[in-house]
Amino acid sequence: MADKHNYIVETERVFKALANRRRLMIVQLLRAKGRRDVGSIAEHIRLSFAATSRHLRVLANADLVESEQVNTTVNYYLPRSRNAVLDTALRILQ
Repeated sequence: MADKHNYIVETERVFKALANRRRLMIVQLLRAKGRRDVGSIAEHIRLSFAATSRHLRVLANADLVESEQVNTTVNYYLPRSRNAVLDTALRILQ
């Protein structure tokens, strides 16, 4: 029963992270274009750098994106092993 409860809690966390059009745009962009830095993501979704960073932090906290720092640039990308809810959302967004 605890496993089922944990799965439900995890699924809720993912749904909450994806329940925003900007964050959906971000995951769709990362799926289509691969690794991107915050500035290029912000430009694509037409949002400030700071606001984009906040959205990326929400996605990262839900384990929906990963990041890699190269010098002063932080690149974000979708993890290879993805959450089933994220995979379903990406299929819907095609």
